[in-house]
Amino acid sequence: MTVTTGIATGAGGTTRLPTRWLILAVICLAQLAVLLDNTVLNVAIPSLSRELGAGTADIQWMINAYSLVQAGLLLASGSAADRYGRRKLLLVGLALFGLGSLAAGLAHSTGQLIAARAGMGVGGALLLTTTLAVVIQIFDAEERSRAIGVWAAANALGYAAGPPIGGVMLAHFWWGALFLINIPVVLLGLLAVRALVPESRNQDGGRPDLLGALLSTVGMAAVVYAIISGPEHGWGSARVLLPAVAGALVLGTFARWEHRIQHPMLDLHFFRDRRFVGAVAGVVLITFGSSGVLFLLTQQLQFVRGYSPLEAGLRMAPFALTVVLLNFAGISARLLRRLGTPPAIAAGMGLLAGGFGVVAVFTSDGYGVLLLGLVLMGAGCALANPAIVEAVMSAIPPDKAGAGAGVDGTMAEVGGSLGVAVLGAVMNARFTALLPAAAVGAGSLPAALAAAPTEADRAGVVDAFAAGIETSQLVGAAAVLLGGCVTALLLRRADRRDAAEQDS
Repeated sequence: MTVTTGIATGAGGTTRLPTRWLILAVICLAQLAVLLDNTVLNVAIPSLSRELGAGTADIQWMINAYSLVQAGLLLASGSAADRYGRRKLLLVGLALFGLGSLAAGLAHSTGQLIAARAGMGVGGALLLTTTLAVVIQIFDAEERSRAIGVWAAANALGYAAGPPIGGVMLAHFWWGALFLINIPVVLLGLLAVRALVPESRNQDGGRPDLLGALLSTVGMAAVVYAIISGPEHGWGSARVLLPAVAGALVLGTFARWEHRIQHPMLDLHFFRDRRFVGAVAGVVLITFGSSGVLFLLTQQLQFVRGYSPLEAGLRMAPFALTVVLLNFAGISARLLRRLGTPPAIAAGMGLLAGGFGVVAVFTSDGYGVLLLGLVLMGAGCALANPAIVEAVMSAIPPDKAGAGAGVDGTMAEVGGSLGVAVLGAVMNARFTALLPAAAVGAGSLPAALAAAPTEADRAGVVDAFAAGIETSQLVGAAAVLLGGCVTALLLRRADRRDAAEQDS
């Protein structure tokens, strides 16, 4: 049973909270801060290396500590929100994220910054799950698709806006300002959530599943660590295989435990629902392709087209702006209602794959063609992302909205990490295979350029790098297109099965 308070009855007898859109604005602001911190630090790497004396391993841990902790805790955070109260855990998440941001901004050593980023990851995991769970609770079926679209637009904006915002801030302030800017956002969020958001929880959740929470956290963290470490240490190295195998074993134990206990943290019966499985497959494949292709696109703009990090970030802005415009204007929600969920997902992911193909193949045709690709990508995300999230959440009872948000967030983290790792590996393999003889054996573009003795060899190195990026971006496009077809097919079959059961 889900208990809510402070909700008024609107027109037509439906239960609607008068301040629901204001609450959504506050939630999106908090969500934006969390997602910005996934990418904003990338542009600060030179500053961190210079001012903190951070080495390569330190930099990697500064970036990965946040996403690693966040990915490990998403399932447990969603379940805890259902059990103990979504408003309460939203407040806790904001407070932890704010304290972590303060510690990160004032850090004087690499160890302090890594620890602070890990603390921010705990708060971020709570926020990512509770924000979506609150959206599901305060909006009815008629308005939910538009609300989810706005929430998804904040996600896209947070991911894409990190590099340009980071570049602008670093041009005027020191690197710690990247974190301290979160403090006013957190304070505003705490005040608004406390005043506006009604509490909701599942009172029939039973005893806390502490062992399940521990197993899911350890297992997911180990798997994501292996994915992140694969490109650096080699997929066959012990530093990758051991955590991957250990994580898989722990997650297998988690699944067996959840199947046995009376009140599981994650109800595995969800995975018997074709609608849920199809939606989860869509989450993984759309984030796999999107994260990998956008990661490679930043390199293409800088190393192939010659833009600075800030210029590259600004030239990618139309992607996020398209997502925001289509969702905030309600266009995506109207298309979703008109087309239905399966066709909307197929069309959205088809547009996204087409945009990936444009930016991959037409690299020398000026910014106009790149702009076309970015707009296609944005339109695809604006249509497919809310449809997939709604498909995931509609397959789960409302009293387990936190658990559903945890699954959605976890699969997005896994898909995104896999996309960067796998497409990065494809790019590197193609790049090294096409290197001129004088640069064979170089492990990176800078090393290959340094080893190339002539201008012709250096041009060959850049061409090899461009070819590697093109190949990997096309692989990402194929993955997204496949995801759209598979997801739409599974959802269509689930709809037909439900219709047949209702007729019988």
